[in-house]
Order: sequence, then structure tokens, then C-alpha cells
Amino acid sequence: MFITASLFAAIIPMLAYLFIIWRADHYDREPFWLVLKNYLWGALGAVFFAIVWSSLISALISIFIKNEVHLGRVEAILVAPFVEEITKGAFLFFTIRNRKFDNITDGIVYGGAIGLGFGMTENFLYFITYGNTIANWVMIVIIRTLFSAVMHCVSTATFGAFLAYGKFKPALYKAFYTLTGLAVAMFIHLAWNLSVSFEETTFLGFLFMIFTIALFITVFAISVSGERKIIFLELLDEAEAGLIPKEHLYILNSSRRNTLGWVDESVRKLYINAATTLAFRKMQLKNSTGFSRIYYEKDVNYYRNFIKDLLSNTVKIK
Repeated sequence: MFITASLFAAIIPMLAYLFIIWRADHYDREPFWLVLKNYLWGALGAVFFAIVWSSLISALISIFIKNEVHLGRVEAILVAPFVEEITKGAFLFFTIRNRKFDNITDGIVYGGAIGLGFGMTENFLYFITYGNTIANWVMIVIIRTLFSAVMHCVSTATFGAFLAYGKFKPALYKAFYTLTGLAVAMFIHLAWNLSVSFEETTFLGFLFMIFTIALFITVFAISVSGERKIIFLELLDEAEAGLIPKEHLYILNSSRRNTLGWVDESVRKLYINAATTLAFRKMQLKNSTGFSRIYYEKDVNYYRNFIKDLLSNTVKIK
């Protein structure tokens, strides 16, 4: 019932959320094709494997729990958070290998994309399964669009943030942040499913998710602001060495970099991208070892030379 409407109601809000999160990463925006790739994993791959593993685990549990109501609650409260957070988060182990994945903001964006993709598919299945009347359908669309699907975004984004924080740490710390991030993601998922499984605690569940979403937005904003600081600090010595004009230092890490006139317009976007990449490559170089360090060192030299050539006879300070 309402298949076409359900399809639109599932796809449009999640893509809108995805676009907002991607655009909110103002200073070192990730390649949209890679963000979309993570989104599609959540929508297709993660859902498929979650269904398979959940079915297997549920079949095993049903041997011991015969009551369907109790079994359904165990599946929602224990099985779903465990299985779904693993299937969603698994793809981040591939994404994190990309050189662009270098800080907490990136982990939030990629993890959030996976969660939104998963939420989109799950929403569609819920809409066509339980929306048997217009009133029920509308209520399910509102609740799942504003809370359940967003929960998937927040939980997997949280895991992504922990993975990003541990990326350049020693192996023991990396394992600790990985397991901690997964545990926190599962807790968010479990707390939401637990609260809405009982009528008496549903209101607490909504309060919990409102608080969690607010915390998520705050952490995301702080992380994006932190990127401004990285750009400034890493380009400071480049300005002192004369690679970039000192006046540009205060423009490149602010929204003013998108205005016209402070540098030749024919090179402005290339300059912004190159300077931003140089800043983050320098940060990565300081935190890397082995072959990665060699790669980042070459990249730092490449972008220094690129900027030097780019600015030759084109700088127009105003």
C-alpha cells in the first residue's frame, strides 16, 4: 500500500540529510562520489547482510524463546543493534584507507552517509509493511524520518568519528577506539530500540534521541571548526616562508575564501583546494609512519610546488 508515496518518502528526506551533512563540511569537503558510495553501501549491502545475519541469529534464539512477543523484543533490542552496527560500520574499514579520510569530520560524514542509506531502505520497508491506513502511514513516516533513520545516521557517524580519531594512533590505541566507537554506536541503537519497544518508555526514547541528535550536531560543528584551526596552523609557516601571502592566511580558513576579488578568479578554486590539501597533508605527515609517511611527504612537496607555480604572476591582494 502507498508504494510510490513510500518510495519518495524514504528517498527524498535521506538524500536531503546527506546533502546537508556533506555541504556542512565547509573547509575540506569529501568527494561526493565517495560519500555516495558509502550511502549506497548502507542502502544495499548493509541491509542485505543485516537481514541475513539477523535471520540466522533469530532462528537460533527462537530455539530457546518460543513466545513471539518476547522474541520480537529480543530481536529489536539485542540482535538489531549488534548486527546492524557491524554491517553498517564494516564498510568504513575500506573507506578509511582513502587518503581523504583524515579527521573526525570525515568519519562523521562517511559514517552518517552509511546510516542514512540504511535508514532509507529500512524506512521504505517499514512504510509499505506497516502503513496500512493513511493515518498509520503518515505517523510512521514522521517518526522514522525524524528519529529512527536519523538514529542510524548518528550511530554509524559516531563509529566513523572514533575510527577517524584512531587512524593515526598506534595499533593498541587504534583497536581501543575502534571497539569503543562500535560499542557507543550499539548503545545508541539499543537505547532507542529499547525505549520504543515499551509504551511506558517511548517518551524517554524521544528525549534520548533529541539529546543525542543535539550532541551529534554540536560535535560535528566543533569538528568542522577544528578544520579551520588545522588550515591556519599548518599554513602559518608556509606564509612565514613566503609561499603564500600572509593576507591569504586569514582568508583561506574562513568563509571569505568563497568571495571574489582577493586573488585572481581564474585560479581561486584551484588555490583554495591546493592550500587546504597542503594543510591536511602536513597534518597527516606529522602523524604517519612507514609508506604512508613517504606518500604524504611527496604530496606536501607536490602541493608546495603547485601553489608556487599557481600564484606566479596571478596574486592580486585587495
